[in-house]
Amino acid sequence: MTWLLRLLSPLDRKLVRDLWAMKGQALAIACVIAGGVSVFLISAGMLDSLTETRRAYYERYRFADIWAPVVRAPDALAADIRRIEGVQAAETRIRAPLLFDIPGMAEPASGEVISLPDGREPSVNQLYLMDGRLPRPGQRGEAVVIDSFAAAHGLEIGDTLSATIRGGRSDLTVVGRALSPEHVYTIAPGQIVPDPRLYGVIWMSRDALGEAVDQDGAFNEAVVRLMPGHDAAPVIDRLDRLLDPYGAPGAYGRADQISDAFVSSEIEQLSTMGRILPPIFLAVAAFLVNVVLSRLVATERAEIGLMKAFGYRDRDVMAHYLKFAGLIGVLGLGLGGAAGIWLGRLMAGLYTDYYHFPFLVFTANPRVYLLALAITVLAVGGGAILAARRAALLHPAIAMQPPPPPDYSRTAGMGLTRWSLLDQPSRMILRRMVRWPGRAGFTLAGVAMSGALLVGTLYFTDAMEAMVSSYFDQSNRQDVTVSFVEPRQRSAFHEVSRLPGVLAAEPFRSVAVRLRYGPAEERAAMMGVPRGAALSRMIGADGQGVETPPGGLVVSRDLAETLGIEAGDRIAVEITEGRRPELELPVAAVVTTLIGSGVQMELGDLNALMGEGAAVSGAHLVADADAVDRLYTALKSAPGVAGVSLQSVAERNFRALMDESMGVAIWLYTGFAGLIAIGVIYNSVRISLSESAHEFATLRVLGFTRAEVSYILLGEIGFLTLIALPAGGLLGTGLAWYFAEAMSSDLFRLPFVIHPATYGFAAAVILVTTALSGLIVRARLDHFDLVAVLKARE
Repeated sequence: MTWLLRLLSPLDRKLVRDLWAMKGQALAIACVIAGGVSVFLISAGMLDSLTETRRAYYERYRFADIWAPVVRAPDALAADIRRIEGVQAAETRIRAPLLFDIPGMAEPASGEVISLPDGREPSVNQLYLMDGRLPRPGQRGEAVVIDSFAAAHGLEIGDTLSATIRGGRSDLTVVGRALSPEHVYTIAPGQIVPDPRLYGVIWMSRDALGEAVDQDGAFNEAVVRLMPGHDAAPVIDRLDRLLDPYGAPGAYGRADQISDAFVSSEIEQLSTMGRILPPIFLAVAAFLVNVVLSRLVATERAEIGLMKAFGYRDRDVMAHYLKFAGLIGVLGLGLGGAAGIWLGRLMAGLYTDYYHFPFLVFTANPRVYLLALAITVLAVGGGAILAARRAALLHPAIAMQPPPPPDYSRTAGMGLTRWSLLDQPSRMILRRMVRWPGRAGFTLAGVAMSGALLVGTLYFTDAMEAMVSSYFDQSNRQDVTVSFVEPRQRSAFHEVSRLPGVLAAEPFRSVAVRLRYGPAEERAAMMGVPRGAALSRMIGADGQGVETPPGGLVVSRDLAETLGIEAGDRIAVEITEGRRPELELPVAAVVTTLIGSGVQMELGDLNALMGEGAAVSGAHLVADADAVDRLYTALKSAPGVAGVSLQSVAERNFRALMDESMGVAIWLYTGFAGLIAIGVIYNSVRISLSESAHEFATLRVLGFTRAEVSYILLGEIGFLTLIALPAGGLLGTGLAWYFAEAMSSDLFRLPFVIHPATYGFAAAVILVTTALSGLIVRARLDHFDLVAVLKARE
């Protein structure tokens, strides 16, 4: 090490010695910088990775831009669809629900089956084969299975899979395992988290599936890929007019495709986190650099004077102190870069559990690394430039003289320091804060920002818990939801309600509608529920069920805001199935729903509007836990059942998702918030000790005990921390409110709720951090060489 120092210039050797003497403070600042850099790399890198992976996957495997479902349309229409202006490619296909019967599994697994063109790959929504091959033309019993479902059940090429398709039982041979661009987020209709055990997708040849569902020579869905840059709206309008005679409920674009909607929501959340969190870290780092460097310049006035007397120019002095800050920045950038890449890869692994891309590797493009470098330089340079300039402007003759003692006698607040009720040590603490209000204010702000970040991060746990309680305990209290292949008369509901193990049942009717109010138009699902529904219902802000009035609609708030409607307005409703009536109905209530959106009406009124008698789409059931296996067995063999959803499994999956992905993120950001607290508190106490070492040594000689001197040293930071706790709670509440507004989407809305325990936990983290930082610095006080300190030149 000695020989290496000899190779350096005198100023650089001084720089190394200064850094080593202040290694604790330098490391604390570097850790704060590292926190900001790593958060930026995680959010920006993951955002880039997810966005680029999605773009490449969608483009390479020809992801559709438009979906156009229909009841039954002749194959001859395919040519007309391809001739629509703006259409690059189009496929007509068959899509149908199915039930699986998995050996050894009591619960019924549901899913959907999609047709593939015979003898060729589809020109839209092409499959990514993980293993095996596509079904051969003419082979009736072959199927490709989505990889997540196959992995959940250990299905291999050549295995047999039993499924019920439109009431007919089929034994299918697995010939391939695949991924699909339209099933990146493979989720069952009406569910909020994926469950590969209970929901799967298979693909069969067009002829085989057409025969199974009575769609020979016809199709029930068209998928369209647009020419680059072409607007989807006119194509959707043309498709609707073309397919309207065949029972089309209305075409829709990617924004309404459930898998892509979830991916887009995740991308938006990453973007929001990336905009909010890194600036907090880097602002704190800039302040820390400024305070530490200002203190160093103040204590090295004589050295600066000597440097200038020996011929060093102003720019040499300024460069010397900028190098000091730059080395701390380089350390922070290196630590943050390494941590960001490692944590980004960890998060990419979590993402692959839920988003099924052929590959998802955490990679940040050079622009992200350049931005990380730029914001680090901006933060460190912005914090250092004023202190370094102050050193450069010192005149040698003035610098080599001790600075004149400041006069604090007229400082605002000095009267408080003479308050007789305070003991002498407490007055010393108060005097230090009054004399250096800027430093005290920065310390308070830094600790408050740390607390705000903790509260804002932990808020997500409270919000998700509120969502779970609202959705599973109040809004949807059924155990099982059964969906029929097509609307059935009320007798089908009675049959289901008499199945073994059913304790209570409620019917529902679901129809596709278009809602119009002025120029605004939205597609939605209208749910018909019985009067006084107790199992599945809309819940108001007060947690109580909202009764659907006769002839009126209850609309979710997000849908109402999109349409620009309020309770009391009348809106145009076009039902896009059955007799397809067009109506004008009153909005009786607007309700805030936390998960999903839609519109609700009384079941009898909806049946009357449809002119179809007492028809139902399915039933919500309460099941006897001791007889649930018999219920599952009966549902598996029911010919008219299209799908079965289990609420207990859905809640368990949702909580598992919270614990795994969100739990990792929350503890990650909690650790980063702790870094801010450590950086601010440790540096504040360490600077206080350095500036007042002579005074503390004098107090020890005068007879003050170690405890009394420690109280004077740590009392200031303790007092500021106690003041910062409510300020941090208030800032964190504002941050949580922003997150609630910025991260809500059509898929879910984050409730603005923060439990007292969240504030308590955030305060506990700050207090423990303060105590640990104080104990570390106090250990230095305990080992003071009093004689050496008292001999040291002021």
